[in-house]
Amino acid sequence: MAENDSTYKATNRAAWDRLAEGSPFSKVATDEECANPLGTLDSRGWLPKSVAGLDVLCLAAAGGWQSILYATAGARVTVVDISPGMLRLDHREADRRGLTLRTLEASMDHLSALDEASFDIVHQPVSTCYVPDIAAVYREIARVTRDGGIYICQHKQPVSLQIAQRDARDRYVIGLEYYHQGPLPPLEDRSYRERGATEFLHRWDQLVGELCRSGFVIEDLREPSRADYKAAPGHFGHRGRFAPPYVRMKARRSPRVQPATTTSTLWLPEA
Repeated sequence: MAENDSTYKATNRAAWDRLAEGSPFSKVATDEECANPLGTLDSRGWLPKSVAGLDVLCLAAAGGWQSILYATAGARVTVVDISPGMLRLDHREADRRGLTLRTLEASMDHLSALDEASFDIVHQPVSTCYVPDIAAVYREIARVTRDGGIYICQHKQPVSLQIAQRDARDRYVIGLEYYHQGPLPPLEDRSYRERGATEFLHRWDQLVGELCRSGFVIEDLREPSRADYKAAPGHFGHRGRFAPPYVRMKARRSPRVQPATTTSTLWLPEA
């Protein structure tokens, strides 16, 4: 298992290092966005009115966008990502804007370098598809989030990853089993797949159920629309009319159960 872990992680690290060189995912925060950082980050009203002085973890979120916006808004920001190439964008933009960030090259399912209950907000864009065990990711997030802290995340929906091709009648065909295990195989339709990356399908009981079982309460759930009624068949916007690609959730860390401070003795009658 350790060998498989190192293989897919190395593959994804290399893929995202390449994507750091001019892909849509390496779009850094603009001056206009930084003028209203929370408005840019939070069109749904999920964040507090101010994040000044709060500890924020941008998880698997390097690339010079989220981290810069949170730091501009006054948060103490830590960025964790597996790609050194993406992390360099955060450093570059922070230096350019006179901001302070802490960065850590690590996998999202292994956060041992971070202390327990050390973050008020954890913000994670689409990324859990790059690890096989989402429960391990949630456990680590639950460990490092303070009681009452917020976890905002976005994931790829399973049905989107099941689509294998578009047929002659411009219908999108589900060709991958819902209970598929292991890395996703190469498919003809790659509308919402990142080139060169190893991805995994997570079912709804894993995406939602494991989050609840790890110690979070879901407060909101949205499906961002990617439907474009002007797009031609084969365009990702056309496909977005038929299968929602993403789900976005806001969850809150439940209070940890404290050990009892007193002991009780069970009384048994004498024989």
